[in-house]
Amino acid sequence: MKMERPQVSLDTFKPLLPVVAVVCALLAAWLGWNAWQQYRDDARHGAIEQSRDAAVQQIGAALATGHARFAEELADPALHAAIAANQFDQAGALLSDGWPGAARGEVLAPGLDSAYAALPGRGYGTVAAMEAALADGKPVAWMIRADGKPQLALAAPVREGEQVVAVALVQLDPRPVTGPVESAAVGEDTYLALRQRGHSVVERGDASLADGAEALARPVAGSDLRVAAAVPDVAGAPFGLGALGCLVATVVFALLALLAWRAPQLAARRGAAAGDADTEAEDDATLLTLAESAAAPSPDDETPTVTTEAPPLPPASSGDASAPAIDRGIFRAYDIRGVVGRDLSPAVAELIGHAIGSLMHEKGQAEIVVGRDGRLSGPDLTAGLIAGLRKAGRNVVDIGLAPTPLVYFGAYELRAGSCVSVTGSHNPPDYNGFKIVVGGETLHGDAITDLYARIADDRLHTAPTLGLLQQREIDDDYVRRVASDIQIDRPLKVVVDAGNGVAGELGPKVLAAIGAEVVPLYCEIDGTFPNHHPDPSEPHNLADLVKMVERLDADLGIAFDGDGDRLGVVTRDGHNIFPDRLLMLFAADVLERNPGAQIIFDVKCTGRLPGYILRHGGSPLMWKTGHSLIKAKMRETEAELAGEMSGHFFFRERWYGFDDGIYSAARLLEILGAQPDRPSDVLDALPDGIATPEIKVDAPEGNPHAFVGQFIEQAKFDDARLSTIDGLRVDWADGWGLVRASNTTPVLVMRFDADNKEAMARIKDAFRAQLLALRPDLALPF
Repeated sequence: MKMERPQVSLDTFKPLLPVVAVVCALLAAWLGWNAWQQYRDDARHGAIEQSRDAAVQQIGAALATGHARFAEELADPALHAAIAANQFDQAGALLSDGWPGAARGEVLAPGLDSAYAALPGRGYGTVAAMEAALADGKPVAWMIRADGKPQLALAAPVREGEQVVAVALVQLDPRPVTGPVESAAVGEDTYLALRQRGHSVVERGDASLADGAEALARPVAGSDLRVAAAVPDVAGAPFGLGALGCLVATVVFALLALLAWRAPQLAARRGAAAGDADTEAEDDATLLTLAESAAAPSPDDETPTVTTEAPPLPPASSGDASAPAIDRGIFRAYDIRGVVGRDLSPAVAELIGHAIGSLMHEKGQAEIVVGRDGRLSGPDLTAGLIAGLRKAGRNVVDIGLAPTPLVYFGAYELRAGSCVSVTGSHNPPDYNGFKIVVGGETLHGDAITDLYARIADDRLHTAPTLGLLQQREIDDDYVRRVASDIQIDRPLKVVVDAGNGVAGELGPKVLAAIGAEVVPLYCEIDGTFPNHHPDPSEPHNLADLVKMVERLDADLGIAFDGDGDRLGVVTRDGHNIFPDRLLMLFAADVLERNPGAQIIFDVKCTGRLPGYILRHGGSPLMWKTGHSLIKAKMRETEAELAGEMSGHFFFRERWYGFDDGIYSAARLLEILGAQPDRPSDVLDALPDGIATPEIKVDAPEGNPHAFVGQFIEQAKFDDARLSTIDGLRVDWADGWGLVRASNTTPVLVMRFDADNKEAMARIKDAFRAQLLALRPDLALPF
């Protein structure tokens, strides 16, 4: 019997053909879109790389011309004769005379003593360029700012034989260097920048692409300059295809879609010619079914809606509904702070929470972390604050007793973005206050006073339902995060004095976790501070710590303030290492991994600090005192590190950029543990002179800002450079003095720093005379 082969016809696959057509059409559209995206990406890459390479070539040529002329000038026998006669001013004039575009020539002895003595008035850029030339032993090209304008600086060591006898610098018109980038063809969706170390000199295009521009950066020969470029990220082509491959695949799938779609119709026409009406009807039904299915919503497109109702607001209580009086004076430059019972109460805290919550509502911030220090008033003020935040509809995570750095950490770790630390910091026990972060920014200045204005003007948002409240403990998360970043190379014995502040539990736990042997001193949390005031910036508060370190033969003594965001350090030999000297150590460490990084310090820091930063390849910047002001400046300048004379340290490298005494202590032990010498020897080797601690004097009429304003207007200091960034700082070649207004208490803050005792006495005498001329009854302790 003969078996017949089964017949396969188009009818067998006809029901699947519409689906095949749709799938092929979608694939064709997807591949076509990818082809267009890859083409645009290739075109953008090609255009920006062409602009980058042209800029690099033009800048390199301009620098080569400048270096050639510089070499000719440095070879001038008249210049060498002036240097040999120690006539450096004449040598500088000879360097720039007759050089078109040269703004100024300068020749100095290789020690640069006169340059450092003239800081900060002369500017750091020229000194940094000269230091770089001496360190490299060859000519360098730097972009600097002089008299508020960008300049190209060429610097080089001057030699007689093999001996360096001077260092020369000439300032030139920057346009031959900046012009190629400024005039380059740059699209709005691309980015091009001329960069020097961590700083962008000129930027063009979409600045949001700046962070990824180093991937396409090209160095400029003969300099530390580079031209960086970036284009938007585009996902890679599917299956590894390029633009052409995607285009070919698009055509193939488009043809397949057309064939699959037309095949039933062609078959139907053939069937109609043969009288096959049933096939045509079936084909029409199939097409109708496809159209109906395409029009119907897919279950996958439906998003289920889950509604969770928060509890309604309770009705207003009966009785006096008037708001409590609130003192505008508690809204300070960088936080809110006042005396409990006089300025602060739970009702006032609730108004403050309501104002913060209203600001968060406007900024689209829903979550906030709240923690408190160990003061006795903390629980009641925190309860009031949370009530106000929830009234504004904010969801609150209460982490309980917590150092301020832990509260900041919580804002990052829990992805809240906002936080409030209820703390009086280093103030007396009857003080308390609020350090506030909203949307990642620490409130200060006008943002703080605006909270008062919101309350006074009744511009408070009241939500229809209360925000949620939950309790969390994140201490262990913080310990793990620090310990994962830092482990010391050798065990160090450390005495930790928390002054009965809130860092007494977490601080020792963290240092033990990184490998230190920790001996706690006054680490029991007690809001009355029974042993000493928790302020390590006052030397007498470190007396017990010095004794304990000596008695136990410990390597180091660590002190925290009341809320753990400040650090104090004493050595085995009993030396108090002031924070500005600690900042030198931190800066040198950070700059090893981040050459050229910006390092910020406040006006109270030693005059030896900027030179130290420059010699280690960094860029120093002096700024106003205040933790929130420093953090704002760090964000603006993208500085890797900052520090204040009060003991606040801010690490952006490997950390989050907020002030953290506990993490700073861990970084200190990491640095000291990697050194073969005793920690005391390492710290004592830091540049030092004669310096006073902070001197605090009661302000006349309790108004330090008014007094300092008058002092700036009336004080006269001869042969000195004056800085009014924050108060009045007066710099001489051999030292400096400062008077500024405290933003936390009604006192004047003074500090003096000098190279020797004679200079210190002279500087103090000059300040004493000017202060008493303004206010003869001022009680000065010096």
